Amino acid sequence: MATIERFIPVMPEAIWDVLADPAEYGEWVVGSKTVRDADDGFPAPGTRFHHAVGIGPLTVRDHTEVVAVEPARLLRLRAKARPVGTAAVRLELEPADGGTTVRMSERPDGVFAPLALNPFVHLVIKLRNAESLRRLERRALRRVARRAA
Repeated sequence: MATIERFIPVMPEAIWDVLADPAEYGEWVVGSKTVRDADDGFPAPGTRFHHAVGIGPLTVRDHTEVVAVEPARLLRLRAKARPVGTAAVRLELEPADGGTTVRMSERPDGVFAPLALNPFVHLVIKLRNAESLRRLERRALRRVARRAA
């Protein structure tokens, strides 16, 4: 499982506000082009958001489903971009030094599970998710600033 951590200088609730808004995933997840729709009640377990992912003209439409949730602490997702791949994603939020350590883990699953054994795949996932967490930080900081204004 490829895991990356980032300290974000806001409280877990501010990061959770971004994670709980399905429209935000198109802004912070690298490779996501747009979120087309979301189930009412997102991020309750079993709810989904429908997205388009890809690079350049290559676009795949699929969905991501919530597997488990502990508000402001844990979000487990099953992301799908078939036929390219599916993945189990885990986002953990831990209060730390006046902010939050965000830990993001991802591993290919289903028929793509053998890819989890490839070190190159781990590297690519880590690099992509490091940029995703940087973008998540920017979105959370923006929300905090708007509330303060």
